[in-house]
Amino acid sequence: MSFQFSERVPKNDSDPVGDILKVAGSPDVISFAGGLPAPELFPIEALKKVTNEVFDESGREALQYASAIGYPALRQQIAQRMNKQGIKATVDNIMITTGSQQSIDITAKMFINPGDTVIVEKPTYLCALDVFRSYGAHIVGVEMDEDGMKMDQLEKAVAENSNTKFIYTIPNFQNPTGRTMSAERREQMIEIANKYDIMIMEDDPYGAIRFAGDDIEPVKFYDKEQRVIYLSTFSKILAPGLRLGWIVMNKDLMPKYSVMKQSADVHSDNLTQHIVAKFMSEYNIDEHVDKIRKVYRQRENVMMAAIEKYFPAGVNYSHPEGGLFIWVEVPGDVDTIKLFNTCIKHNVAFVPGEPFYPDKVTPGTFRLNYSNMSEDQIQTGIERLGSAIKETIEQNETSSVAQH
Repeated sequence: MSFQFSERVPKNDSDPVGDILKVAGSPDVISFAGGLPAPELFPIEALKKVTNEVFDESGREALQYASAIGYPALRQQIAQRMNKQGIKATVDNIMITTGSQQSIDITAKMFINPGDTVIVEKPTYLCALDVFRSYGAHIVGVEMDEDGMKMDQLEKAVAENSNTKFIYTIPNFQNPTGRTMSAERREQMIEIANKYDIMIMEDDPYGAIRFAGDDIEPVKFYDKEQRVIYLSTFSKILAPGLRLGWIVMNKDLMPKYSVMKQSADVHSDNLTQHIVAKFMSEYNIDEHVDKIRKVYRQRENVMMAAIEKYFPAGVNYSHPEGGLFIWVEVPGDVDTIKLFNTCIKHNVAFVPGEPFYPDKVTPGTFRLNYSNMSEDQIQTGIERLGSAIKETIEQNETSSVAQH
């Protein structure tokens, strides 16, 4: 039998990132590939306690069907957090989703017609690119520097693509680069969106995990025309396995979002929503986030010191003030997949840069994660990685000489 797939299904079954993670999952390999939080920081005992309380106090309600927009008590708690961050919101502006990945998917499905343009940072979150492509979007990448997306290039991209539906941005400790957009550029992004009457999808899974520098208000803070759709998640501040995220939107959009959500999964896990709401009512989640920040600050410091010690001269890398990632750029037109294979021989792994690019790939780029490995593993892994980079650069230079 031949299957007649829709246009949004990939034409082949290749999964390069999945293949990389399988190889990186070998017990002998120190892997900086996944975007995984530190599992030892999950509040297991507290979650066990509040789960039992939910069953005792409201088990029947928690196990029943529920509203697509989410558990009111949890939405109220999120609204309070949003207001502390400078985003004016009530429960009427907030929908609970099955992780921020669903937030991206529902928003894309709601706004993108085939051929519509979505403008993204270059590079950007690879799973967002997959979503936009699945709905037939024309994706335009805008170059970044250490202060985030370049606004002159953003305006040029918007002006050249009159069918732009929205700008997708990860302004805080961006995945994959770890960069943070400056406050000035956030304001400029709003000005461009207002000028051209387009929307902004602000994806902020990492913003709470700032361990250096000063907080910067969300892009939505500067939004006076209600054109920013803000996304966040409990995955990085509590546990990713809970699969709970949220959307903050203009309340006039809620009926549309509710219909889109119902068509996807009726509602996000009701029991988990009750558990997280109970956790937030009994425990100070900000104190928990502080523990995460302290651990990640130390691991990032260890990785940065090791990079400075073991990486060859000329290798560039980002200097994140929070989040989970460091972005590395190796000079000399290095084939990143060849570098990855060399690293595996040295029993260390990263995620190559290719999947993060919407169009032309910058060679020699890759992402490192520092949140999931111990300090000793980071030291050893970066030393191995430095040796692999030197070996690959030398091979590249030898090959270039031979060709000439």
